[in-house]
Amino acid sequence: MKLIIATIKPFKLEEVREALTTAGVRGMMVTEIKGFGSQSGHTEIYRGAEYAVNFVPKIKLELVVPASTADEIVQTITKAAHTGKIGDGKVFVLDVQQAVRVRTGEINDDAL
Repeated sequence: MKLIIATIKPFKLEEVREALTTAGVRGMMVTEIKGFGSQSGHTEIYRGAEYAVNFVPKIKLELVVPASTADEIVQTITKAAHTGKIGDGKVFVLDVQQAVRVRTGEINDDAL
């Protein structure tokens, strides 16, 4: 099993969710986050004063998938989240040792 963690632009969430559902993903966790990477924030003007915004709003997706489908899921996320502009996001893939469905006690792939 693989844990896929992806950060994407907030307005891409619905498009990514639809693409993942079509690809067979049955569940994921979504968190609103703030961060910065290459873009290092930006400046905005509010009531005539310019100020720096050091953290940019992002969406973090976390999903656990069978190892056999991880590459396909990463490609699905990358394609759906792509705008070609700085700040499109990142995708990380980690190994998962064990998964347990609390309600039934199912483990690993059965728990997904």
